[in-house]
Amino acid sequence: MIPAMPASAAARPRQASSAVLRFGRVASMGTVAALILIAGVWASWGTAQHVLLTKGRERGTVEVTRCGGGMCSGPYSPVSAGSQARERVVIEDSVAVAKGRTYSVVVKPGGDEVVRSGPAGVLYAWVPLGGALLLASVVVAGGLRRTRVAWGMAGAGVVLLTAAFFAV
Repeated sequence: MIPAMPASAAARPRQASSAVLRFGRVASMGTVAALILIAGVWASWGTAQHVLLTKGRERGTVEVTRCGGGMCSGPYSPVSAGSQARERVVIEDSVAVAKGRTYSVVVKPGGDEVVRSGPAGVLYAWVPLGGALLLASVVVAGGLRRTRVAWGMAGAGVVLLTAAFFAV
């Protein structure tokens, strides 16, 4: 006859496997949330670096005269010292750009492409991060079960996207 195992000894393997599964869930969902946020920063930084780090860059205005094929163009008028006027610069055709309007811009180095500057340009550059915050908040709430942190992330994402909407 096999002696009966005490109840506490039978519970130990279940507790250990439960702890391993909990660690696996936290590690995998934490990694997914971190990757989403890194992707949001990476997508935003491509434009944000030109808008935020303007020292030594050409700043001016562009009057949009033509739009087509996902790009708009127009003459560039310099504002900063050392910047040269150009007959035509190109800016991405997006909700932030409309034909017939004039925008403050920063020239990307080594070409004739420009990005919006000022508060509207800064907020618009960080829109991908706002979306990443919203998406990562779902992962943090569901996968990590950290609802307060998730609400904070979602709130920050909504504030960023709303501010960009009204600034543009």
